[in-house]
Order: sequence, then C-alpha cells, then structure tokens
Amino acid sequence: MPEPPEPGPDEVTVRVRALGLCGTDLHFYLEGASAGRAVSYPCVLGHEAAGAVVAAGKNVQAIAAGTRVAVEPTITCGECEFCLAGRRNLCEHAVFMGGLQQPGLLRELATMPARNVVTIPDGMSYAAATLIEPLAVILHAFELTPVEPGQTVAVMGAGPIGLLSAAVARLSGAGRVVVADRIAHRLNLALEMGADTVVDISRELVADAILDITGGRGAHLIVDAAGRPDSLTQALWALAPGGRIALIGIPSESSMSVDIQAALTREATLVVVRRSNQNDYAALGLIASGKIRAEMLVTHRFALDQTDHAFQVLAGYADGVAKAVVEL
Repeated sequence: MPEPPEPGPDEVTVRVRALGLCGTDLHFYLEGASAGRAVSYPCVLGHEAAGAVVAAGKNVQAIAAGTRVAVEPTITCGECEFCLAGRRNLCEHAVFMGGLQQPGLLRELATMPARNVVTIPDGMSYAAATLIEPLAVILHAFELTPVEPGQTVAVMGAGPIGLLSAAVARLSGAGRVVVADRIAHRLNLALEMGADTVVDISRELVADAILDITGGRGAHLIVDAAGRPDSLTQALWALAPGGRIALIGIPSESSMSVDIQAALTREATLVVVRRSNQNDYAALGLIASGKIRAEMLVTHRFALDQTDHAFQVLAGYADGVAKAVVEL
C-alpha cells in the first residue's frame, strides 16, 4: 500500500507495532466472509492494533508524535441519532477499519481520527494493548447483561473472547464461572483466567454438564463466544428461568435455528453484541491494573511476513495457541 496522506486537522497517523488476530479475521481468512459480508481481494485485515503516533494534525493538542496508543477501529460520525444517544457502536455512518469498508490495520502506517486512539502507559507492551479492543467488547456485553453477585455465568468457547469473558465474569462478582470448549490447552488457560469449572464438550454435552453443576437450575448468564448453531441451542437448554444469553461469537451461517420452545419455557433473553461502545478506557484500566492479565493470553508472536503461518496456527488450534499477535 502507499503511505497514508498527512493527517488532517483532527487526525493522527499511527505506526502499528502490534496487531492481534481476531476470530473475525479468521472467518475472512478461511471463508472469505464474516457475518454474511464477503470481502474482495486484495483485502487488508486486522482491527486489534497498538502502536505509536508519528504525526498529529494541527487541531490535535493532547497527542504528540511518539505517544503510545491503542486503536479503536470503528470511526463514528458523532452526530447521528445513535451517537447522540451514547450508542456509538450503532452509528448510522460507522466506518470499520477491518477490511470491508476501509483497509484494516495489518500494515505499517494508518491515518485516523485522533478520537480513535487511546494513550497507553509506558509499562504496557504493545502486544498486551492489542487486547484493549476485544476486552472493551466484553465490557459492553456485560453492560447489556449485568451479573448480580453470586450468579452462575457459563461461557461457550475458550478462545480469547471466551477467556476474557470468564475473567470479566469473575471480576463482576459471579458466584460460579463455567467455561466449555473442546481444546484442552484452552480449558486449562480458562482455569487460570478465572473459571471455577471447565467442560470438555468432546466428552459431554455442555447443557447436561451445566445443569449438573448447578443442581438442575441452569446458568443465569451464558456468554456464547463460539457462535455456532449447536452452542446457541446448548445455551438455551442450559439457561436458568429468566436467564440471559449474550451472543458475541460470529456465526459462519447466515441463519441459525433456535429452540423457541426452550426460550419460551425459560422466558429467555437473547442479546446480540455489536462492538464495544466506548469501553476502551475501562478496558485499558483493567489491563494496566493487572486485574485482567492480558500478557497471559498472548501465547504467540509472529513477524509480519509470518502472518499466513499465524493464521494457519490459529485455524488448526495448534501449538497451544490462545491469542496470536503480529508484531511489526
């Protein structure tokens, strides 16, 4: 790609130093589409970025060249109905720096509005800072489905989103946190991130396991970080009466069947989560304070010219991978 233009009056140019590979990127890599939206080649992926500002526009006062930052990848208008109502994640004119509307951040330089960067402390690695964006998404999910002290939270899928969900559930006061997956090394990591119990779904149905763990009552909140038809069905079967499901994982299918009778019986609430809605600073605080151990999740680091191999490792759940970060 050509180098970006000089930043406009309210913009900054960031030299990307680290980029976390996300499940959305993996969908694009394996399927050529994500959430029903196909990409065209060539396509620059990546939206979990951190780096250093190399130039700032004339109106930018608080951010100078050399400032270390994490990037919020959604550029919003700030003027539409939803922005003014404090729901910028639903902005009518949003542009996402991730490959579809605008090239993603798996590149050396990117120019963006200054409001799309968050200053990170000197002691935080760029690799850890790539977790700010996905953690902000999790915090938004828990805003929509708050946990009351002592409640049971179950998490479907122990990828980075699921592992962060388990950690946030623990911080939110959950009495019991259950994480389900089929990958042994990810289940072990879930225990380190805050889970009380893990379920190997290659050996037992997760709904049966959750009901057994809770004495037949079910979980009050289930975070579906897998986004598979079977995970949503299992979540409904394992839900306590009046319980809630937060769907964060992106399904490959354009439509999914739902056991409506199970939902009706439980008066279930299904919340579908879209991006982060300005939780970046809260996420930054949790990582900077050590309450969320971001470095623990970053199991693999790759150079830019190893990116294809990084995707192959992720796709195969190989080598004990949890979070893979490309470092530039």
